[in-house]
Amino acid sequence: MAIPKFKDMERAYGFEEVALVPGDTTINPDQADTNFTLGKLTFSIPILAAAMDGIVDPNFAILTSKLGGLAVLNLDGIQTRYEKPDEVLAEIAQAPDAKVTSLLQKIYSEPIKENLVGERIQTIKQAGATCAVSLIPANTKRLAPVITEAGADILVVQSTVTTARHISKSYRGLIFSELCQMVPMPVIVGNCVTYNAALELMRAGIDGILVGIGPGAACTTREVLGVGVPQVTATMDCAAARETYFKETGKYVAVITDGGIRTGSDLCKAFASGADAVMLGSILAQAKEAPGKGYNWGMSHPHPALPRGTRVKVGTRASLKQLLFGPTSVTGGTENFVGALRTSMGVCGALTIKDMHKVKMVIAPTIKTEGKYFQAMQGMS
Repeated sequence: MAIPKFKDMERAYGFEEVALVPGDTTINPDQADTNFTLGKLTFSIPILAAAMDGIVDPNFAILTSKLGGLAVLNLDGIQTRYEKPDEVLAEIAQAPDAKVTSLLQKIYSEPIKENLVGERIQTIKQAGATCAVSLIPANTKRLAPVITEAGADILVVQSTVTTARHISKSYRGLIFSELCQMVPMPVIVGNCVTYNAALELMRAGIDGILVGIGPGAACTTREVLGVGVPQVTATMDCAAARETYFKETGKYVAVITDGGIRTGSDLCKAFASGADAVMLGSILAQAKEAPGKGYNWGMSHPHPALPRGTRVKVGTRASLKQLLFGPTSVTGGTENFVGALRTSMGVCGALTIKDMHKVKMVIAPTIKTEGKYFQAMQGMS
């Protein structure tokens, strides 16, 4: 007699469990087109810097824009709470591990100042850079007019889990369809990991969706809440929603894999899973120009009652330009991410990112260990 199941479970896959299959035709890496389009904006590299205080300040946003990517400034963070954010960032970097969570809770209890929101945006715009800013849903309606007047180019509405339907005791929450009509700029919403939630958000009129719950190096949501879907499966499911929505409307919504990417191979697998761009966090916190001074921390870290992030020491590795474009002498895939993407596209025969979506993938849990005896021994010594 068959035992009835309480519920069915699907197998989900992360970056370390899959591999890309080379194409039947190869191309020169320098012919690969890595352009990323969001609304009417086009970027030469499909890489976004995460809206985290240890990564993006106005100077970092300007530099990223000059290099062809996009950095998202966190408007709920230190840059808009303090006139002199560098002093506060230095205090966080110098705090002992045992006291850093309580320190962050105190620092983030300072109110957001609307004049600083406008000033930070204008600093980026006056340098001729594209300005993307991030807000949590609770602050979006209040600050949307401020960021519009200041001239922001892209709005990212971001929380740990975002859906188009949110049940709350408040009379009227944030309605994404209304927000998209209100602001004259592309709207990216996150974070999401399922087909149904992604499709509903797309139907609300958004232009991009962030995929990933808990995979970031500085995030402990999975440990604290037990919530998350590995990034390959999550990206594929949200990409499927993008295809459904495109067939319904003819509008293409960008899928952006956010978190869990440590090496060039992870980044390449994200695109083969269906991503149009990736958002990098702790990797870019290692840049010499990052404001975190070798540290990064999850934006759920300063929650007053249930912190879900941790400050991680990432160190300072290289300039942002070297992290993105090389040259590099390291062999582990932690620098020259654009070079890794172009080379992978060449090997797989993908001329464009959309061609990369068609690359065959296989389930390969031994892809990083097969034949690597001596590398493993070196790692143990």
